[in-house]
Amino acid sequence: MRKAYAFLRRDFFIEASYRLNFLLSLASVVFAIAIFYFMGKIVDPAAVQDSADDYFSFVLVGIAMAMYLRTGLGSFAESVREEQMMGTLEAMMSTPTSLTTIILSSSVWRFLFTSISVLAFLVVGAFFGVSFAGANIAAALLLLVLTVACYAALGIISASFIIVFKRGDPINWAVSSLSIFLGGVFYPVSVLPGWLQFLSRLLPMTWALDGMRGALLKGESFSSLWQEFLALTIIAAVLVPLSLVLFRLSVHYARKNGTLVKY
Repeated sequence: MRKAYAFLRRDFFIEASYRLNFLLSLASVVFAIAIFYFMGKIVDPAAVQDSADDYFSFVLVGIAMAMYLRTGLGSFAESVREEQMMGTLEAMMSTPTSLTTIILSSSVWRFLFTSISVLAFLVVGAFFGVSFAGANIAAALLLLVLTVACYAALGIISASFIIVFKRGDPINWAVSSLSIFLGGVFYPVSVLPGWLQFLSRLLPMTWALDGMRGALLKGESFSSLWQEFLALTIIAAVLVPLSLVLFRLSVHYARKNGTLVKY
């Protein structure tokens, strides 16, 4: 925990040194919400009635979870890339700190900042009329933990490709594209053809959005969300250990070939 805090503190000071970028990132939240608020005026609420009371509420939760997807997929690869370019990656990996601690701690700040942005996103959305009355906060938080675990594992696999191939990351491209296309971020999965609906169920995004919309917008109980909890738990249980093994193998390969610090 002390080492994770050291990474967090370092990344916070780096980010805080660029104050304008920090403020613009938060300000962009308001503009994004305004765009979808007015877009929701032209969408029939009946199209999303199974998940939300109106389209604006539906897409608000979708975008919030997509922010976590982007962070999970990109943060580890970005951290590895930055450390390579600064020449500090090999130095860190030569310390007594475990490889798992290094890779997980390097993205603590990015997930924390994303959480702050998502919270701001939902709060501003509430001012625009989204109702979270009766929301099952406990279920939403547990779903969020499982979702972040799935996304983080995919991000670590993505970072493994960066260590070996330096550029060109099929995991990030494929998962992000398919999640936005099939996961129900901007439109319900039910509008997709049957075979695409089947494929969408293989993505953690689909289960995460179904569960989060049910918990936040419908106030559904843990028992009503058992399928979403089970699916995300299974996906996380497979991806997390797999991602750590692949990352170790990629580091071993790069060290063996002398390419760890090359970019």
